[in-house]
Amino acid sequence: MVALSTIFILLCCVKYVIMHKAEWQKTYVPVVYPKATFQLHNAHFEGKTNLKVTSPCGLDCHKRAPLPTYGNLKEYLSYETLFLNGSRTFTDVDIYGFIDADLRNERNRRNGARTKRQIFGLDSRFSIMARKFLFLYPFSTSVKISTGCSGTLVSEKHVLTAAHCIHDGKNYVKGAHRMKVGFFKPERREMGRAVNQINSILPEKAKFHWIRVKRSRIPKGWIKGSASDIGMDYDYAILELKRPHKKPFMKIGVTPHRERLPGSRIHFSGFDSDRPGDLVYRFCLVKDETYDLLYQQCDAQPGASGSGVYIRMWNRKIRKWERKVVGIFSGHQWVDKDGIQQDYNVAVRITPLKYAQICFWIKGNYVDCRDG
Repeated sequence: MVALSTIFILLCCVKYVIMHKAEWQKTYVPVVYPKATFQLHNAHFEGKTNLKVTSPCGLDCHKRAPLPTYGNLKEYLSYETLFLNGSRTFTDVDIYGFIDADLRNERNRRNGARTKRQIFGLDSRFSIMARKFLFLYPFSTSVKISTGCSGTLVSEKHVLTAAHCIHDGKNYVKGAHRMKVGFFKPERREMGRAVNQINSILPEKAKFHWIRVKRSRIPKGWIKGSASDIGMDYDYAILELKRPHKKPFMKIGVTPHRERLPGSRIHFSGFDSDRPGDLVYRFCLVKDETYDLLYQQCDAQPGASGSGVYIRMWNRKIRKWERKVVGIFSGHQWVDKDGIQQDYNVAVRITPLKYAQICFWIKGNYVDCRDG
């Protein structure tokens, strides 16, 4: 009887620990709000689309980099807006409620935790071949960007993707002019009936319907240096569609600490270039992190860049399991370290400041963006 009681108590403790680790936590979010907006000359669209981001700064380099000042953060979070007709504006921002000490404490905590680097093994990607699953959540939130990248639906009219998919750090890429977002087409109906279900699970070339992008926004942190020391941290963009897409979308959330990720894993789906027309899903362990980046071992190819990295945790407020986008897959980062090329897979973390900015871009006000 004593043994059974002990086992019961242990099981309860294990259940509590699991639930505690896999629960969305309320996060204090500062305010990032526009201070002044200036008109710029029209975009020239002279950049070349490069889905392989390169950087001279690796994991150790990022951890040793000096912390940004309050002025730096305001500069990096200022942003550029590109409109459908090619006109541009630049918006200076101000930050309210951000505590510099929090950034220093976070830096010290993360620098103290090191994990052994793991080597990529067998290809762990899964093509979603059955058409019926393409229209089921969460796979239905994945979309294709006409520049060759992937993206994730994060509102009725907004898509989250990587900044390098539309801007090379100096210029907008050629494909960003009259950019479109592609959605899988539902299967055709013939003679008033759905296409044979057996045929619907056979591989076939994907067909998309496209919605034009009304405007896009990218932070100055990316424009400032492309994939330089600071640019990689700000490789994200929001695309606003000309009309609502009428599909399920996934909310954004602040990225939890690595040890709070369920199973230390992340998930994302995208349109890898080596599998044309396929939506490819994968999940993998997060190896390490900085304040702005997640270093992980997900297998991926160009084309998956811009995919929303998500996790699933318990939401105590609504008493349901909930998936949220907590990062943006930037892609393979080739780092030149002592003359040796090293390969990293990197996702941009949605920090409280980035959450405040992206949420403002989506909702148009900061009152609804205080709880990450």
